[in-house]
Amino acid sequence: MNALALNLNARTTLLPTAILVLVALMVVPLPAVLLDLFFVTNIAVALIVLMVAINIRQPLDFSAFPTVLLYATLLRLALNVASTRVVLVHGHEGTAAAGHVIEAFGSFVVGGDYVVGLFVFAVLVIINLVVITKGAGRVSEVAARFTLDALPGKQMAIDADLNAGQITADEARARRLEVTTEADFHGAMDGSSKFVKGDAVAGLLILAINIIGGLILGTVSHDLSLADAARTYLLLAVGDGLVAQVPALLLSIAAAMVVTRVGKETDLAGQVGLQLGQTAPWLPVGIILTLLGLLPGMPLLIIAPAAGVALWLALKKRPAAETPIETTATAAAADDARIEWADVADTAPASIEIGFGLVPLVEDVRGAPLMARITAVRRQLSKNLGFVLPQVRVRDDLALPPFRYRITLAGVVVGEDDAYPDDVLAIEAGPISTPIPGREASDPAFGIPARWIDPAEADLAEAAGYTVVDPAAVVGTHLNQLLIANAYRLLGQDDVQALLDTLAESAPALAGALTPKLLSVAVVTQVLQRLLEEGIAIRDLRSIASALVAVAPRSQEPAELAELIRPALGSALVQELAGVKAPLAAVALDPGLETLLVQAVRANPGAAHPFDPALVTRVAEAVAVATRTPLEQGRRFAIVTVPQVRRPLWQLLRARLPHVPVLAFPDIPDDRDVDVLAVIGAASAPATGDA
Repeated sequence: MNALALNLNARTTLLPTAILVLVALMVVPLPAVLLDLFFVTNIAVALIVLMVAINIRQPLDFSAFPTVLLYATLLRLALNVASTRVVLVHGHEGTAAAGHVIEAFGSFVVGGDYVVGLFVFAVLVIINLVVITKGAGRVSEVAARFTLDALPGKQMAIDADLNAGQITADEARARRLEVTTEADFHGAMDGSSKFVKGDAVAGLLILAINIIGGLILGTVSHDLSLADAARTYLLLAVGDGLVAQVPALLLSIAAAMVVTRVGKETDLAGQVGLQLGQTAPWLPVGIILTLLGLLPGMPLLIIAPAAGVALWLALKKRPAAETPIETTATAAAADDARIEWADVADTAPASIEIGFGLVPLVEDVRGAPLMARITAVRRQLSKNLGFVLPQVRVRDDLALPPFRYRITLAGVVVGEDDAYPDDVLAIEAGPISTPIPGREASDPAFGIPARWIDPAEADLAEAAGYTVVDPAAVVGTHLNQLLIANAYRLLGQDDVQALLDTLAESAPALAGALTPKLLSVAVVTQVLQRLLEEGIAIRDLRSIASALVAVAPRSQEPAELAELIRPALGSALVQELAGVKAPLAAVALDPGLETLLVQAVRANPGAAHPFDPALVTRVAEAVAVATRTPLEQGRRFAIVTVPQVRRPLWQLLRARLPHVPVLAFPDIPDDRDVDVLAVIGAASAPATGDA
């Protein structure tokens, strides 16, 4: 642990120390020995950066390159300041006054002819400044612009893949981070290229300062002849410039390699070798070189070996390339013969299968309207229900008719219908003044008569009284209704554990008292599923958990627990039906009929359907009569009964009245008024009792 702390401390203090050293190089005079050491370090840094740039697979593999480029440029400029001071102050002492590195570079290039040395240095600067640096800067600028322009599209593509279930949430976060980092990298490279260009210009100015200043100081201050001053200071100036320009040239090449890198399957050497190693291009090269060597005056002895190598590369066999292909084919065949568990397991809790005619609804070219609609549905329902709904995977199925879609939840097909991406659905939501011609259909979510019409007639349809909906909204609304009705199937123990973990952050004592002391996660999951099955949101988990803690000593059965905690949730249930102050509209049961139902439940305790078929038929008929008027008026109401009958009665009526809740009397708060709209079985109770 101590060693790790020391290592981290060393890393955190390295860069600040390096910056202070760079500042010191510009201010503090350095001896020639230290100049040699720093010049060698500068060259080594440039070589390391160049080698890393050659071996990366993609630009982001060297994401620190812009910062490294900045520090390397600052190091060179600091050394230029330090060496200029030494050259001007001690240059009259001889060519070794500024260190052996500068002397060696100057002697090698100048070689006794100062004019040639200056021209060679000028050529190096031109290559670096005009060709490499300018080209790399232009590529960086274009790459940054295109990357930023493509950023919204890439993020939408990630969201589309996430909604389609093709990637997980963690993978989506990683891809978003990669896209953002890529944009930041290219933006930083665009700015860093200006450092390299400025460094090259600074090298020319420093060379001129060293030459002019050296000649003036040598002849005026140190009584040297013009020839001696030129011999000494020109060699030192050119050597100093070369010591700075060679690493600058290496870093410019590295920058050009990084910004021009395309692809990420292999490193640069592997990519170039693979693409230039193809046999087909080398044959015409060999033939042209052979013909070129036959021309009069051409050096045949030099061209002939080059032509021979080109022809050999064109005609040689490539067993190394054939073997992997055969191996790959064999492996592919073996993979086809092997069946994995992943091949037979569908891990997507919710999915939409579409025919090929509906593919335009998920294409990025059209903005993927269905994917955006699914995302909005999931977000809103997750907020309303109280838990994060799973991803909805969208995939095409060639077995479906072209314009058919099928919605599957927890492996069960819960809905399917047709949609037409080039039309809109006109729903007959009210009186229609003028019928609009179109393809007869019905609204998939609510079963209301409708028709698919041309989008150009949408305005006419709305004026005629239709409600016009685009195809993505049709599928999204259908999905929304099915998710609400089947939310309990999508809530698993992992989701409940995540809810409990979130509750533990705000109410740790409550969460700790509930699980695992009183109830297991499995029991809590079943209780929450029963609430969701009846359309009760679980977003107020604190109240639910408090109620479970209170009733857990009385029972461990999920069915009984769900009934016992309902009075604690009664205020929210009634408020959702009747608002804040209005009385609760209710339909009650005739006492005689209610007594019959209680007796049936007591005779079959624990049964999911305790009522005999004859009683079920009579109850259904009585409910239809009693609820006809409030249903026609569009009023929201609840059926109210005693606690023993509540759950079996809800199960009996759920198919006939799916949106009408069944409440027990304890579920209604004492301070809430009740407006009884009708009584079920009031006229037929004696007959039912006789039965």
